[in-house]
Formats: sequence, C-alpha cells, structure tokens
Amino acid sequence: MNFINILISTLASIAFGLFPLLAHANLASDLNDGQHVLLIRHADAPGYGDPKGYQLDKCTTQRNLGDYGKKQAALIGEWLKNQGITSANLISSPWCRCIDTAKLMNIGSAQISPALGSFFDDMSLEKQQTKELEKLIQLNLNGNNNSKDKVPLILVTHHVNIQAYAGKVVNVGDMVLVKVNKNGQHLSHQIYPSP
Repeated sequence: MNFINILISTLASIAFGLFPLLAHANLASDLNDGQHVLLIRHADAPGYGDPKGYQLDKCTTQRNLGDYGKKQAALIGEWLKNQGITSANLISSPWCRCIDTAKLMNIGSAQISPALGSFFDDMSLEKQQTKELEKLIQLNLNGNNNSKDKVPLILVTHHVNIQAYAGKVVNVGDMVLVKVNKNGQHLSHQIYPSP
C-alpha cells in the first residue's frame, strides 16, 4: 500500500510540474496564431498617478520605474524568453515607465503609440482610448495575418487601459493574454502574474 501511495504522489507531482510548462507552451503558440495579443502593465513605478504638470517628453517630470521595477521588467523579458518568445512586435505607451519596461524586457525595440497612453488623468477619454487600442490591435494583427510567420504582438500600457479593454484590474508587471476578433475587440483573456 505504501508503494502505491508513493507512486500516486510521484505521478501527481510530475503532472502538476508539467501543467505550467504546457500552459506556457500555449502562450507562445497563442501569440503566434494572429488572434491573440499580450497586454503588459508597466513594471513597478513607486507612487500614484503622475506629478502635477508632468510632460511626456520629459521623463524627469513623470512617475518612473524604481530599482524593483527595473528588475521586474528584466524578469518579465526573461520569463517571456523562457516561454519561447524571443522577439515580438512590441508597442509601448508614450509614458517613460512603459517605454523603460519595454526596453528592459529586451525582446526587441519598441514602437510608441498614443493609443496605449494612460487616460488616468481624464477618465472621460476611456471609450475613445479603448477604441484606439482596438484599432491598433486590428491594424497590427491583420497586417501580421498576411505573413506566413506570425510575430507576437505585445503591448506595454497602464492599468486603466487594461481594465477598460479586458475588464480586469491587474498589478504592476502582470500580463493579460487576450483573444480578439477581427476588429481587435476583446473576446476572452487569461492573466499571467508578473514573474
């Protein structure tokens, strides 16, 4: 009886150990199917909101990544590489904490898009900004669908954008894999916590 318990315990451990690997393998294949996008909330930037009078072209006026956030961004990049994602169509919000997160992930150079910019300071822009995000996704995935070799679309943005688009509040560095329709609209999602 003891041998059977040990055998069951060992098999269960192996099965539970393989489950995360299978889930991660699915992330890479999902991101290569032309129907998924990965949204990442920027890494840890101490504080709340941006200082009054901040300017997008002056990082020193914004809330920026701290030491922990810089390490977290690099870990996100390493985690993605471990999932088989070594390069991507990487697009960032114009806020410096998002640009820095994208750079430190080290999976390719990031384009900047206002469609990923925060509307935290003016929540009345939520619907308009979400429509712009959908257009950005549609344009990038549909252009990618013509290619035989699809490239993962990864967007680095803010919690308000992710909440408006996917209906989920996420922590800094969290990732949301979103399945989209042909118009770039959210169909379903899966959250991957920051590594």
